[in-house]
Amino acid sequence: MNSDKDIVSKIRKGDSRAMKDFYDLYAGYLSGVCSRYIADANDQKDVFQDCMISIIQHIGEFEYRGSGSLKAWATRITINQALSFLRNNKRLNLVTLDDERTDVVDDTTIETSDIEPKVIHDLIRRLPDGYRAVFNLYVIEGKSHKEIAKLLNIKEMSSASQLHRAKAILAKEIDKYRKEKEKRL
Repeated sequence: MNSDKDIVSKIRKGDSRAMKDFYDLYAGYLSGVCSRYIADANDQKDVFQDCMISIIQHIGEFEYRGSGSLKAWATRITINQALSFLRNNKRLNLVTLDDERTDVVDDTTIETSDIEPKVIHDLIRRLPDGYRAVFNLYVIEGKSHKEIAKLLNIKEMSSASQLHRAKAILAKEIDKYRKEKEKRL
């Protein structure tokens, strides 16, 4: 297996083996990133395919900055492609708040250590598209509300509100899951 630097160099030269190496290395991870934003399996496959095409087509714009930089760059493309899909299909349904709604404070902490990661992933995927997008950008990607607002073309407080609502729904669903699990035991 080649290094990221070698893979990029060979892809730039049109080497199909290097494209396969890239796919083998990153497809699972990038598909997972895509699935965090796109709930429908068919849409997810379409968006993922578009991401892979976009990555290969724009590999000339990639600048190697050390270990992990290719993965980070490909992740950014995947997230942007997924958000673009949601925007273009009017699935974000983000609520834009007026400036006077500045009382939203995100202090919700959800305890999940007793729940399998797959269950958490599935519960997050059930969130409405807009809530899920903000949740993933903030919690998983580590974006600030200012960055999210810019990405989604909303106000910062709208991002904070969406996150607060997403966490509230998620907490309720986790509680419901725990109660159903207790009944089965």
